[in-house]
Amino acid sequence: MAKYLVIVESPAKVKTIKKFLGANYEVAASNGHVRDLPKSQLGIDVEHDYEPKYITIRGKGDILANLRKEVKKAEKIYLATDPDREGEAISWHLMEALKLSGKKVYRITFNEITKNAVKESLKHAREIDMNLVDAQQARRVLDRMVGYRISPLLWAKVKRGLSAGRVQSVALRIICDREDEINAFIPEEYWTLEGTFAVSKEKKPLKAKYYGEGENKRVLKSQEEVEAVKKDCLGAAFSVTDVKRGERVKKAPLPFTTSTLQQEASRVLNFSTQKTMRLAQQLYEGIDIKGNGTVGIITYLRTDSTRVSEEAEQMAREYISRQYGEEYAGEGTVKKAGQKIQDAHEAIRPTDVARTPLEMKESLSRDQFRLYQLIWKRFMASRMAAARYETTSVKIDGGGHRFTVAASKILFDGFLSVYAPEDEEKAENNTLGTGIGKETKIAPKEFEGVQHFTQPPAHYTEASLVRTLEELGIGRPSTYAPTITTILARRYVVKENKNLYVTELGEVVNSMMKKAFPSIVDVNFTANMEALLDGVSEGKVNWKTIVSNFYPDLDEAVQRAEKELAEVKIGDEESDEVCELCGRRMVIKYGPHGRFLACPGFPECRNTKPYYEKIGVPCPKCGKDIVMKKTQKGRRYYGCIDNPECDFMVWQKPSKEKCPVCGSIMLEKGNRLVCSKEGCGHVMPRKNGEKEENQET
Repeated sequence: MAKYLVIVESPAKVKTIKKFLGANYEVAASNGHVRDLPKSQLGIDVEHDYEPKYITIRGKGDILANLRKEVKKAEKIYLATDPDREGEAISWHLMEALKLSGKKVYRITFNEITKNAVKESLKHAREIDMNLVDAQQARRVLDRMVGYRISPLLWAKVKRGLSAGRVQSVALRIICDREDEINAFIPEEYWTLEGTFAVSKEKKPLKAKYYGEGENKRVLKSQEEVEAVKKDCLGAAFSVTDVKRGERVKKAPLPFTTSTLQQEASRVLNFSTQKTMRLAQQLYEGIDIKGNGTVGIITYLRTDSTRVSEEAEQMAREYISRQYGEEYAGEGTVKKAGQKIQDAHEAIRPTDVARTPLEMKESLSRDQFRLYQLIWKRFMASRMAAARYETTSVKIDGGGHRFTVAASKILFDGFLSVYAPEDEEKAENNTLGTGIGKETKIAPKEFEGVQHFTQPPAHYTEASLVRTLEELGIGRPSTYAPTITTILARRYVVKENKNLYVTELGEVVNSMMKKAFPSIVDVNFTANMEALLDGVSEGKVNWKTIVSNFYPDLDEAVQRAEKELAEVKIGDEESDEVCELCGRRMVIKYGPHGRFLACPGFPECRNTKPYYEKIGVPCPKCGKDIVMKKTQKGRRYYGCIDNPECDFMVWQKPSKEKCPVCGSIMLEKGNRLVCSKEGCGHVMPRKNGEKEENQET
């Protein structure tokens, strides 16, 4: 009979770990958390030192009953939940729920599900780390306080089903702030000028970009300026005034953390953060490999550390030396100190580098294979030598103007032999003739100017939002994907072609949160809270001190908001539309997809129709009203009310003003008006009255 019991989180690990440990061990799963705060109430006793009230999660009764039976039979119990704060908290909850106090109970952690790692963890069994547990308790209690105190306020002021969160509300604000930047952005015209030069003893002409006048860099802002430069240059005598040759080193990339894996999987594989984490979980928990059984093929997927164990370092070095040559084995890039990371974990890497993607292909699904290949290549590249380039830069002067050209040639590919991003290949595929020197004779052939307009900041994607959250110190590796999933599920934000756009509902909620709870949606406040939670995990801060300092201010803000926000409650606004079924004037209501028209005679009359807000501007194509509409995913745009007969549509709000240059419709951007016609680019200030009217709406 088994003497020892090992409790893991996921049932997917049970069979694998049982096989590693043998007949003396029984392995059982808790299926994640077994206790949590009750759903029906706050669950925190604010009168008695903010003590949380934990209850058994519904549906976990049978699991706990089976675990109690196994506990009675076991001499020793090993709690082997995930190696992070949440896993530590689950182990503590199991201790409490199974009443394990007084029994021989040990906490073990392993960063990878392999035979060596699991057996090694038993040699380093320890007690539960209450500092990590308390850090998780503090996070859970703070999140519960924000969610359960503010969400009912949103239900009352906007509509039921909304939610606020300590991290999700900040993420929403970050996206809204970027949207405001984009809407206020005024494009500015600029030109680039490229010169083509015939080079003696070279068949291929040389193309160089305009730099300026001598050492003074200059930006060309109009076609007139471009023509003036071309006039100076055509027919002028040009010469090569400087040629510099040197070497450039490109360091190997760092191995993946949770954040960088999500970003790269989005960029290269087009995976959402949620999909990336789901697939990574499968690779971590175990894949059935023909001839080897089920084995975890990557290390733990929730980490912000780039550290690599000595064994893995040695394994990679030997493989690289054998497969690529000694000169390809590098020291590995080291992350700069100073950034707060939970260094107990390793970076995400393959558990065995000998399991190449090609060998694993038959055992993996298509998407599992693509993600594993990305992780394997990135890890191998991170342990390889830097790439080296020969660089050449040339200065060409004539007619009082300077043109420059730079090129590079790869001398040693290093890590690029394994992991070469597409943009790297394009950037480095630029070479110059070897014979170009100061004495080289060149003659101008032609000059071509191209018009450009400065671009607004890019809309956030899931990947760039994760990067921003990480840079600002908001959330932790385990929270990025759930945060994004939540704001998408609540329809505060929609995703179109990778980009995240704020919906009208998101704007309303963000505006209300900024007004009533400025500290909750303050980036620095939230980042500081994460630093305090790190302090709890290190035993430097008492978790109840954080909670007791936070709650009274939150409580006061909620009570104040209940009074002050009463006036901004979105009620049923009457429209000009008349219900064709009963003759009442229809009202504007809010639904999951924004505003719609409904008959106030509900439930007797259930008539509804789409609501289109007229903006008082005639359509430039047919003369009918332009109305504000929304895409299927909730993004705002402006189009003709007579659609589909008339196809007029723009993303920015049209103005009543016409462009004085070309007569096209003008669009509102911040406190300016911009011509809608591509290539015109005329900009003018908005009138005071028009600006005020827009602010009211």
